[in-house]
Amino acid sequence: MAESDSSPIAEFFQDRGVLITGATGFMGKVLVEKLLCCCSGVKTIYLLLRSKGGRNSRMRLEELLNAEIFRNIRKKQPHLLSKLVPVHGDIILPGFGLRPSDMTLIANEVSVVFHSAATVKFDEPLKRSVEMNIIGTRRLVEVCHKMPLLVALIHVSTAYCNCDRDEVDEIVYPPPANPQKVIDALEWMDEDLVALITPKLLGNRPNTYTYTKALAENILVEECGSLPVAIIRPSIVTAAWKDPLPGWIDNFNGPSGLIVATGKGVLRSMLCQPCGTADLIPVDVVINLVISVAWYTATKRPNNIMVYHCTSGSQNRLTWGELESLIFPLVYAHPSKEVLRYPGGSFKSNRLRNEISVFFNHQVPAQILDFMARILGRKPKMVQLYSRLNRAVSCLEFFTTHEWTFHNSNAETLYEQLVGKDKKNFDFSIKSLNWPSYFEDYVLGTRKYLLKEDPSTLPAARKNLKRMYLYSQLTNILFLLGIWRLLMIRSNITRRLLWFFLSIAVRLYRLFPVSFI
Repeated sequence: MAESDSSPIAEFFQDRGVLITGATGFMGKVLVEKLLCCCSGVKTIYLLLRSKGGRNSRMRLEELLNAEIFRNIRKKQPHLLSKLVPVHGDIILPGFGLRPSDMTLIANEVSVVFHSAATVKFDEPLKRSVEMNIIGTRRLVEVCHKMPLLVALIHVSTAYCNCDRDEVDEIVYPPPANPQKVIDALEWMDEDLVALITPKLLGNRPNTYTYTKALAENILVEECGSLPVAIIRPSIVTAAWKDPLPGWIDNFNGPSGLIVATGKGVLRSMLCQPCGTADLIPVDVVINLVISVAWYTATKRPNNIMVYHCTSGSQNRLTWGELESLIFPLVYAHPSKEVLRYPGGSFKSNRLRNEISVFFNHQVPAQILDFMARILGRKPKMVQLYSRLNRAVSCLEFFTTHEWTFHNSNAETLYEQLVGKDKKNFDFSIKSLNWPSYFEDYVLGTRKYLLKEDPSTLPAARKNLKRMYLYSQLTNILFLLGIWRLLMIRSNITRRLLWFFLSIAVRLYRLFPVSFI
């Protein structure tokens, strides 16, 4: 076979058993799909799934395979889906809570483990975050020690687990606290006490997610022994760039929620540093690196735990100001069919200006709309909606107002090791990524995959947005006239002008009804 046609990575996975935790998560789905498509010779992919919402592991697997991301496999290669085997277990339980027969099966069959299970909520209570991210990692290491065939254990962390540093190398830093002491202390504390001491424990870190991820890395260092471990640290993971579907996304976390809220006209202001780096990384790029690292770890057997940063800032820098300039034209060109207000507003670099803007553009309209809803006998919901939006935006504020330098020499060195088809199938370099084109796919992806709006509705949505623009302008005029009315002497001319513009607005609304949320 010519070198250009070879795929060392696919050959490595031939006839191997693989275990994946977190397979139903955003990155987990892409990992499963990628292995089936590009490493189709894999023998079995075991998915650790716990019962949830009355659904057992097999029901959750069926639900997973119905996701849009597996559409091409279902149509063209449905036989590959038989390689997926659900294993009932819970990552926070000793031995995953596996039945002896399942534990024996995994120990005898699995040689590669991908650990992506975690709670990624920034505002997750500390106890829950410790259970999932720290204790879960410990349980995984315990199980891996029972796998004699294991050649690679790949742990997905985050580039921000060391966000207390301005410059971050591809090494495991000393933890902010002793993981075992944290676990022991939280065992006897009630939720109120834990909430009280959480800020003190977090120190310079903004949330429980980054804190527990840092401690989880230390667990790996201290307890992995001779296990072949590698750590992947992605930055802010966003929609797919190329595979499996350009723009594919399945959650409202991070930038995805901001894009939707902006397009709906709900988000009008947020705090950020326009010149700061928006370190976004497409999910398929992360997964390509994850799979490549598994191959490299197993075949090259590094003497220590290798850390790989999967970030964009050093390869293809994008600023928050550039992101803002990209998003607004795109939500105008590809609007949602249901919008609350005409999209507008801007990012603010000054905290006071942002707070004033949030008050007048978020809180005041929410109170007015809820007041009108009560008058009309409808359920008020806007204050609650904006409360959730403000919490989500505040969780991101730390990352939009700070700057980091993530060194990625390990990832660059690994990229040079790719040959043949692997350079295309497992490409994790984003130097060629075109941000305007990528974000157009991203905006269309949020519309299709998150809002479930068919592309055929775009023409009607654009017409509706034009009407919304007209109404927004009339509203602004009426507001200014109202201010003028308060400042000017009450005269017959002023009164006639006010009634004239009001009558025009009413007639336009009757002629061009608008679709609201």
